[in-house]
Amino acid sequence: MSTPTVTSEIPVSTAPPPVDLSSYDPVQAEFMLETIVVVDNDDNPIGYDTKVNCHLVENIDKGLLHRAFSVFLFNEKNELLLQRRASEKITFPDLWTNTCCSHMAYTKEELDQSNNRVGAKRAAQRKLVQELGITPEALPLEDYRFLTRIHYMAPSGGQWAEHEIDYILIAKRAGVVANPNPNEISETKYVSMDELKAILDEDVKLREAGQPPVVTPWFRIICNEFLFGWWETMQNEGFEALAGMTNDIIHRM
Repeated sequence: MSTPTVTSEIPVSTAPPPVDLSSYDPVQAEFMLETIVVVDNDDNPIGYDTKVNCHLVENIDKGLLHRAFSVFLFNEKNELLLQRRASEKITFPDLWTNTCCSHMAYTKEELDQSNNRVGAKRAAQRKLVQELGITPEALPLEDYRFLTRIHYMAPSGGQWAEHEIDYILIAKRAGVVANPNPNEISETKYVSMDELKAILDEDVKLREAGQPPVVTPWFRIICNEFLFGWWETMQNEGFEALAGMTNDIIHRM
């Protein structure tokens, strides 16, 4: 792990990855060389490391922890935009999840914790363009609400896993149209609360039967613990009511 000078450029490792990535999609393998924010258990940045290193079980078992974000985008009908991760993804391929999930880069802009976690929102804008073709003009920074953070660990089969402190961001805007990058996303759809509950019920039945899940573990955690309460508040009191629900807690899952 390194603690470099913080710049505005996203650092990319030039060192050979610690595992052979040649069997994976080359675009996704290249993304794994990007460097993300490494934190201590209280979410204090202590340096950076590559996505490869941060997602290897052997490193996670030693305590390596990184910072991430999850975006939940709603339309004017209070429907949530879901994405299905592409088969090319190295971790959690083919699973349904929230609108966008990724990592803050170790840059001045995305480490910025002012203005209610503006760094996480900038990271979200960057990835929404790359994954969904949603520009900052279509979804400006002021549309995002930071709600809370969750700390969780989840395996992705074999040598890969997640261990992250995940910043939860909710946004709502009418008329946002996704143009998914097929290397990242195979499908998108807006769903109602009842439709999402049906997807989660299917996921439970499959896992109980020993079958592969249909949703990502962080999405399942957020839905089961928080999302539906926030959703109901938004439906009953309006999106602005979420501003009063922000907290600085790190929920350990």
